[in-house]
Amino acid sequence: MDFGTMVGMLLSGYRISMIIFAVTLVGSIPLGMLVALGRLSKFKPLSLLMQLFISVLRGTPLMLQMFAVSFMPYYVFGLKTGADFPMIAVLISFVINYAAYFAEIYRSGIQSIPRGQYEAAEVLGYSSRQTFQRIVLPQVVKRVLPAMGNEVVTLVKDTSLAFSLGVLEMFTQARAIVTSQRTMAAFAVAALIYWVTCLIIEYIMRRIEKKLDYYHD
Repeated sequence: MDFGTMVGMLLSGYRISMIIFAVTLVGSIPLGMLVALGRLSKFKPLSLLMQLFISVLRGTPLMLQMFAVSFMPYYVFGLKTGADFPMIAVLISFVINYAAYFAEIYRSGIQSIPRGQYEAAEVLGYSSRQTFQRIVLPQVVKRVLPAMGNEVVTLVKDTSLAFSLGVLEMFTQARAIVTSQRTMAAFAVAALIYWVTCLIIEYIMRRIEKKLDYYHD
């Protein structure tokens, strides 16, 4: 196998990796906020349910969650799944797993806002919704951005776990090439691609942080 063919196979897998990455972010960021708000709710049953959700998802391996989602339709409901279901199971697992982590980041950010700011907003006649949207949320975004950035970088690397369900992301492609060609070159190229992707994400996150520097604590 020539170098160009190898790179082409890796980039094909990289496209799948980036689909997992993008869908996870689009799904888990808003879901995480909903879970965080539920976790902070004064309605005790909802708060306890969200605490349980966060505890289970953060306390069990992502790979185990992927297998659970993959096998559940058949073993629990007796449903047969199609050839594309492993990818669906990966996406569902990643979204709910990262939503749990993002929820805890959001929760810590929301709880770090001084109580006096809520009281000041109430004096100004803001509703609870307006207070959250106009005063709390902008500060929370700035405060949680570094932690969110760390999770986003971790997500890039975690996409390699999709190999456990046979999804042909980049690591799966690299492993297949290494096995068939008896060379470590594919692993080296894949590592370089992961690294460059993480560097780009870190650069983007730093740029966003700088844009939010106008809002000092």
